[in-house]
Amino acid sequence: MCKVLVINPILYTAETNKIPQVDSIKDTMIYTMCLGFLRAGCEVALIAAEDYRPVKKEKYDFPVLWFKTIWRRLFMPRCFPYMAGLRRYLKDHKEYDMIVTSEAFATWSYTAARIAPNKTLIWHELAAYNKMLHEIPAKFWYQLVARFLMRRARVVPRSKEAGAFIRQFMPRVEADPVDHGVDLDKFPALAGTERKDRFAVVSQLIPRKRVGHIIRTFADFVKAGHDSYRLDIIGAGEEEEALKNMTGKLGLGNRVVFHGRLSHEKLLPILAASKALLVYTEKDNNMVSIVESIALGTPVVTTSVPYNASYIRREELGIVEDDWSADALLRIVTENERYVENCFAYRKYLSNKVCAERFLAMLSC
Repeated sequence: MCKVLVINPILYTAETNKIPQVDSIKDTMIYTMCLGFLRAGCEVALIAAEDYRPVKKEKYDFPVLWFKTIWRRLFMPRCFPYMAGLRRYLKDHKEYDMIVTSEAFATWSYTAARIAPNKTLIWHELAAYNKMLHEIPAKFWYQLVARFLMRRARVVPRSKEAGAFIRQFMPRVEADPVDHGVDLDKFPALAGTERKDRFAVVSQLIPRKRVGHIIRTFADFVKAGHDSYRLDIIGAGEEEEALKNMTGKLGLGNRVVFHGRLSHEKLLPILAASKALLVYTEKDNNMVSIVESIALGTPVVTTSVPYNASYIRREELGIVEDDWSADALLRIVTENERYVENCFAYRKYLSNKVCAERFLAMLSC
């Protein structure tokens, strides 16, 4: 039986150095990926930073090892944590057949690449220099650390954009990207679900997500005669009160519903019954919410910013336009049945088990 170690200290996004506390990590992308390895017949363990341990005690499907971070002012846990015990752990535990780490610009990936280069697969998402401190640390890292000290490790890009970027610095980059997987047991193919007159937003309520633009566009759509429609906004953040005030000023009344953060269990029926997931982000990589929406058969209206946009456009899983307007909402509604069918046809490629099997196939290469 193959033994896999996944190293992903940052379990969810924190916009500031104050990492938000959560009740569970079971809805996170990396937990889902670990389940994929488990269902592919592997023994799997996850290493994460202690800073992201949930406040409630949980029972996990596989071992989750919590490592303390140090030198936190220099190595900030929200974006660049350093786990002092990782080096010793990897030296003492050589039983793993494969080590999957997240990102090339990462202290933990460097440690794995130095100690076990032939076992390490770096699952890389970034397609540009990290903007921290005016990109200086990232440029130093990619040009020197990654290029010369991590070159023996293999890199698995999460998108074509990420692959093109990291090939500038590291020689062993896989040709085909592996996107985030979805636990299809949690996101069943609800093909018979009636699509209601509603749209969904699943997002942090922060400036770069531009949820305000989505609300204004939805208001234009309603004013054009589609007053039976509703917009469900799932998520929380610093802009929540301002967005609620905007909704009132636009006269949308109860047509926009703010749900706050929801578990997958509560989110799923809302998203599955929607005509589309709406995205207008100005900065993102691969968005897990997009993958989950497609798995439910719900098309996506998005800008070209998320890296998922390339296959949304190619497979006609929704509409990709950089300045989409109420017209895009009308088109996604008019042709909704076709887009939904395309999503259901594509969902098999998004399985976390399939993603894990693609990693496992690389062991024999």
